[in-house]
Amino acid sequence: MLRAIVSMVLMTGALVSSASERRSPVGGAWVFDNAPPYPGVTMLEVTTRGGRTTGNVTTAWYGPMVMQNVKVEGDQVSFDLRNLNDKANATRRWTARLSGDRVSLVGDMWYAHVEQAGRRASADDVTARRFKFTELPALGTIAPDGQAKAPPMGWSSWNKFAEHIDDATVRAMADYLASSGLRDAGYIHVNIDDGWQGRRDSSGVLQPNEKFPDMKALADYVHSRGLKLGIYSSPGPRTCAGYQGSYGHVAQDARTFAAWGIDYLKYDLCSGEWFYSDADTVKRTYYEMGAALQATGRPVIYSLCEYGRFDVGEWGRSVGGHLWRTTGDITDQYSSMAAIGFEKNGNAAHAGPGGWNDPDMLEVGNGGMSDDEYRTHMTLWAMSAAPLLMGHDLRQTSPAMLELLTNREVIAVDQDARGVQGRAVYKDGATEIWAKPLRDGSVAIALFNRSESAAQMSFAPADAGLASLQSIRNLWQATELKVGETRFTVPAHGAVMLRVRGQPLSRNL
Repeated sequence: MLRAIVSMVLMTGALVSSASERRSPVGGAWVFDNAPPYPGVTMLEVTTRGGRTTGNVTTAWYGPMVMQNVKVEGDQVSFDLRNLNDKANATRRWTARLSGDRVSLVGDMWYAHVEQAGRRASADDVTARRFKFTELPALGTIAPDGQAKAPPMGWSSWNKFAEHIDDATVRAMADYLASSGLRDAGYIHVNIDDGWQGRRDSSGVLQPNEKFPDMKALADYVHSRGLKLGIYSSPGPRTCAGYQGSYGHVAQDARTFAAWGIDYLKYDLCSGEWFYSDADTVKRTYYEMGAALQATGRPVIYSLCEYGRFDVGEWGRSVGGHLWRTTGDITDQYSSMAAIGFEKNGNAAHAGPGGWNDPDMLEVGNGGMSDDEYRTHMTLWAMSAAPLLMGHDLRQTSPAMLELLTNREVIAVDQDARGVQGRAVYKDGATEIWAKPLRDGSVAIALFNRSESAAQMSFAPADAGLASLQSIRNLWQATELKVGETRFTVPAHGAVMLRVRGQPLSRNL
């Protein structure tokens, strides 16, 4: 199928070669030498043949974008281009005004307005800028490798630093994890998100940029702290921040990551969504990297980031994934966290040892929520058996946030070896009761108040799948409660988290 698409693109965008077509005011190829980063328009190709005009716009992000609904008026060509991430505008109208050897291109793509001036291309220009398509492998199945028996825990750079991350900051985060007690509480992954990539060398090997002078040395440093180093890439030509993706270099990049000593890869669809937009191609592109990682022989935690599309939990394990995003990006606001955690935390049936629903990183400590809201955040993620990947500047962790993040009893619920993802067993307006059965026979219970004011909440033994209660422990307060103490005042946007034991009902949760 991809070959057919490639043939169509090359045919519709072919450089006009005959003398008559070169003389046409709207026939030929033009290049842009100083393209803005997004979408990175590098070349315009137009063919007029038999009174019909076709062509494409080549970009760094999406390769050749085929012109649709082309209209020619004198020296002006207007056309539609497919538009991503804008449901209200599936296509956008573009205009190219041709004047001799010059062209002026105007249009819009997603969030960007494009106005570029270009020059007529030589044959060498066209050859150099012609997009090189790659074939996806047939979809296969990758056997479980025994990793990620519990949800991964650690730190990731994106939420706080975005693409402004560097070697020194990563080392500082590793130092803090090792010295603060966070590593000993289970936070062992140090993950570099987008922004580390440089250019490819003459052999196609991806080099880190100037902010990361020696990735192997950085991995060695992180490992020396008893931690693991993670990295980030995309199946598309560009990552979300516009850096080099793995398109056309998947196996090569996997070998590079393994040689550096990388232990974790987040693979973010980003510009790949242009090329891989249906269930089949998305599965195959994630399988391609999963197989490439496996072929290196190095154990690497594989994080699928395709925003929950095509029911990823059903197939994430089979392509080698150990966790898979269930939604778009979280932000440091209660509304964002709650919408994701309560409504978009994935199908619980898909989660368990070796593979986990991932509602995105923790925002705890970034400052956009109250202490009660951050406690809800941590409670909800632990009840959901979600990966616990911190996203703040660890050096600015307050004592209160450090205490919250290192609560061993709460972490134990998240990391429980039974691997059950908790679920809501009762809802009444803005209040919810969740239950999560644990391996030792106890049950974690969480009372959530999503309203703007404090609420009185209580739970019944049946909410935990029990006929009667034998013990109740408040995990955030680290206190044993009386068996009959089942009524609580839950603050606005707050949570109470319990671990209860008792006589089971005949039915199980």
